[in-house]
Amino acid sequence: MAGSRHFKSLRFVRFGAVAAFALLVACSGGSDVQLESLTAQQIFERGERQLESGNADDAAFSFGEIERLYPYSEYAQRALIMQAFAYHKDEDYPNSRASAQRFIDFYPAEEDAPYAAYLLALSYYDQIDEVGRDQGLTFQALQSLRRVIEQYPDSEYARTSVLKFDLAFDHLAAKEMEIGRYYLKRGYFAASVNRFRTVVEDFQTTTHTAEALHRLVEAYLALGLIDEAQSAGAILGFNYRSSPWYESSFALLKGSGLRPTASGDNWLASIYRQVVRGEWL
Repeated sequence: MAGSRHFKSLRFVRFGAVAAFALLVACSGGSDVQLESLTAQQIFERGERQLESGNADDAAFSFGEIERLYPYSEYAQRALIMQAFAYHKDEDYPNSRASAQRFIDFYPAEEDAPYAAYLLALSYYDQIDEVGRDQGLTFQALQSLRRVIEQYPDSEYARTSVLKFDLAFDHLAAKEMEIGRYYLKRGYFAASVNRFRTVVEDFQTTTHTAEALHRLVEAYLALGLIDEAQSAGAILGFNYRSSPWYESSFALLKGSGLRPTASGDNWLASIYRQVVRGEWL
């Protein structure tokens, strides 16, 4: 009987130790000591479970430990791209970008290299949320998206990058329009012209070109530059005749006894002659 009690007591102690260890592992992000006792595959699967349960930060840590503990294993490469993904999911964009760049540096010819480049671009793109913010992130997103498009044109991420590139490009034009409208409203007509001209010349493929031309009509009329105002109206009428912006510009010009026609020797008249008439020389 004494031996039986001793066996039960020992079994209880062993069970308690195992349960305590399991509880410790479950409640922590995973210390070095804990993960060092696991294989690369076990750590990788642990990271996957953490991702599935919404613990992206813990998952990024786990995937990073594979790179540290098993740098030459078959899981090291996979873990690095998964770490970049986990960081991005956790909205830790600097670390996501660093992991993605490290993957590109170490494995430039591997199958996941296009996705790493795409994740790097997303680390900038996903922070573009307000027109009023600093546009440095937008420029960096454009550069990174262009890199995906040009270096991996046949990848599944190229098409998505093209769409996001267009949206980011439109975002920059929106920023120029915001500043231009600010100047126009406060009577700084020359400053507003510079912003609207940038949209017409550099962002002509965006959705803001028609409004930019209309605002140029407004600004040039306020400045008394009749030829420029009429030329802006002429381009607007040729490309966007059915838009409400043309209707507003036409009404403004008509109210001043003018009409939308390219006249004079100014930058807008030059654009009209080149684009509409095909007179490039």
